[in-house]
Amino acid sequence: MSLEVDVEHTRGTFHLAARFTAQPGVTALFGRSGAGKSSLVDIVAGLVRPQRGRIVIDGETLIDTERRVFVPRHRRRVGYVFQDSRLFPHLSVRQNLVYGRWFSRGAGGVAGDFGSIVELLGIGALIERRPDSLSGGEKQRVAIGRALLSSPRLLLLDEPLASLDAHRKNEVLEYIELLRDEIRIPVVYVSHSVEEVVRLADTVVLLSAGRVSAVGTAEDVMGRPDLRAATGAFEGGAVIEAKVVEQDIENDLATLAFDGGTLTVTNVDALIGEPVRVRIRARDVSIALEQPRRISIQNVLAGTVAEIGAERGGVVDVAISVGAVVLRSRVTQRAVRQLGLAVGTPVYALVKAVSLTRAGTAAG
Repeated sequence: MSLEVDVEHTRGTFHLAARFTAQPGVTALFGRSGAGKSSLVDIVAGLVRPQRGRIVIDGETLIDTERRVFVPRHRRRVGYVFQDSRLFPHLSVRQNLVYGRWFSRGAGGVAGDFGSIVELLGIGALIERRPDSLSGGEKQRVAIGRALLSSPRLLLLDEPLASLDAHRKNEVLEYIELLRDEIRIPVVYVSHSVEEVVRLADTVVLLSAGRVSAVGTAEDVMGRPDLRAATGAFEGGAVIEAKVVEQDIENDLATLAFDGGTLTVTNVDALIGEPVRVRIRARDVSIALEQPRRISIQNVLAGTVAEIGAERGGVVDVAISVGAVVLRSRVTQRAVRQLGLAVGTPVYALVKAVSLTRAGTAAG
């Protein structure tokens, strides 16, 4: 199910002008606070009528200001989960969930099946409790269940983990992965967290000051140094698709194979043969001209300098081709001169195991 968005809207002094097309799967609206992510989601949900624009979901037009089309919120079949769960405090978990079914209007599918949703989200033991007795992660799972029970054709998650601690975030992320993989409802996921985006997203829409700066896969968007101003000064790097090929249970290490070699990483909760996604930040990659020996760094990858970026504040991004993968290293301009780096220079990329992120869960 595709999503086509082309809208403009002004709120006070803030002007949103966003245009993109997202394919099936999880579309992450990513950017810093104030970039326009929540405003855009409110428009998709039907909470805000844009001053100009067009939105189409799976061929059905929800908004077309030129043709004066505006499908009201209750007819859009769009599930919305907010930063805070917004459960009804006077109702039990069961009653909150049943409330979502009032909006399904007979739509079928697993998304509208009460028992399936309760089992998928692991909330069966909570069913008779009130929201004030639930943890933050439990509340968000119930809120997601309520949204799913309306049988939506699109699910909007607006920073659903923003108020949770690290443990609860990981708990809810695991359930979001389950609904992505098992129910296969298209999801628009709003976040300013690199880890969440890398873990979940099939398509990333990068927003900055109300404009779309880039659209593409997580691998493409999150590694571009020219987008550093929008993604964060220290968040550039590479996102790599890999596969688990070995587990060292005793030392809590795993070996991942990718199109360029292997990586040793920690805390990988995945089986041998399972695909994983790894993020390597540019600031966590060092460069050597000779292969170092007797060092603590677990990952030493042979490669070639592919590009040397422009100097900014004495710092340079160096792109290193390692097989079919491009890693990035953030080093000083002086280091580039001292090492004599140029395009084509053979080098070794040194990556600490603890600097790797698998599926959005920081290893250290």
